[in-house]
Amino acid sequence: MKVFDLQCSQGHCFEGWFGSEADFADQQARALVDCPLCGDGHVQKMLSAPRLNLGRAKPQETQETHGDDSPARGTASTNEVALASPQTEATQALLHLARELLARTQDVGNRFAEEARKIHYGEAQARPIRGQATPQQTRDLLEEGVQVMPFVLPESLKGPLQ
Repeated sequence: MKVFDLQCSQGHCFEGWFGSEADFADQQARALVDCPLCGDGHVQKMLSAPRLNLGRAKPQETQETHGDDSPARGTASTNEVALASPQTEATQALLHLARELLARTQDVGNRFAEEARKIHYGEAQARPIRGQATPQQTRDLLEEGVQVMPFVLPESLKGPLQ
């Protein structure tokens, strides 16, 4: 399995897992690779260090001293782990949050403002909901004291959950 660091033309970084580099090239040629955040199909492979799972790393000292007291550099372990970039970690956290939001809320679609008011005024059962509202509807709800939070879902999560 090959794990590639990928980036869309909007600058979103994410990982892609492929059977081989040829699988990646084939899927990219068939327009099957797109950004999980914005759906952009213009994706490029970024430079990344290989990650080898060769067992647990043994701690090594970074400097050793020899008989003449001159410092010498320690050798690097062959099983070092490449750390994910902060942007990749943030993207993964955002996707996890979005999936949790989808799993724990009821989609009321374009009736969001109406349903939120009913819940706020006790006319409907209190429950976590999500849906679409215009910026003006959102401002009106907030002015009425209805607690709402705008949250833009990544394109990849707008379809059916798998």
